[in-house]
Amino acid sequence: LMQPRGGHPACAHACPFTNSAIGQSSIVSAGLALKLADYHVTESGFAADSGFEKFWSLKCRVSGLTPNAAVIVATVRALKCHGGAPIPVPGTPLPDEYKVENAGQVEKGCANLLHHVATVKKAGSSPVVCINSFVTDTKAEIEAIRKACENAGARVAVSDHWLKGGEGAIELANAVKDACEDKPEFKFLYELNEPLRERINKIAVEVYGADGVDYSADAAKKLEQYENDPVTSKLGLCMVKTHLSLSDNPTVKGVPKGWKLFVRDCLVYAGAGFVVPVAGAITLMPGTASDPAYRRVDVDVDTGKVKGLF
Repeated sequence: LMQPRGGHPACAHACPFTNSAIGQSSIVSAGLALKLADYHVTESGFAADSGFEKFWSLKCRVSGLTPNAAVIVATVRALKCHGGAPIPVPGTPLPDEYKVENAGQVEKGCANLLHHVATVKKAGSSPVVCINSFVTDTKAEIEAIRKACENAGARVAVSDHWLKGGEGAIELANAVKDACEDKPEFKFLYELNEPLRERINKIAVEVYGADGVDYSADAAKKLEQYENDPVTSKLGLCMVKTHLSLSDNPTVKGVPKGWKLFVRDCLVYAGAGFVVPVAGAITLMPGTASDPAYRRVDVDVDTGKVKGLF
């Protein structure tokens, strides 16, 4: 229980990111929030192809909960990147393309955003696009996003909560509230009785936009074994791929065409109830060691300096 700057009470549940779990807050926390508030917001880490897909296919299936709306957060900078601007490199100056107006580049990048809007609509939920504003955004760039998304059937709101706090998010709150009045037509992309490889193919084609799926020999052998097992064949499917692209290649932006998802490995987490296909060269996050480094991090009471970080 915490108190935001606006003075109202709020319950916040820390959510595991999708590369270390499934990117969802717990079902218990959702049940609690729904008892205490009129509106409950849950974060699904990493876009509609990763976070929302897991929310849709896994959390909603297990919990029985149905979302009234889904918010997709976008920035002018991200859309410029998807529209052809150089990919920013951490630790280096931001390329000049992100500092000047280029509504055409933003409009081109909106193809990626509209792909996510289509994914949300495919689940039968109402999409709301939140434009997370920066001081460098221009009216023309904002309008390019608004026009593209509204033409695709999504509500659009600009949010400058970073500047005005809660008041800066009123337009977004009203858009979400309005979207929640729509009657949801929620439906799953696949059923658990479908073969694992058919489910993987549906996600790759319908959510990522791939032409199909290729498997390494090891992944194909494992999946055949899992499909022939009466237990693993009915487990949930938790896809693992980069969050930086719709494809399995983090450097490919926009909406890639003419590609196939490459599944290099497939794991089973029986306790969690998941079969986990691993696509592309992504690194799985390890668990905490038996003697984690945080035990040696502290604040020196005499100097006030942090010690033990390095």
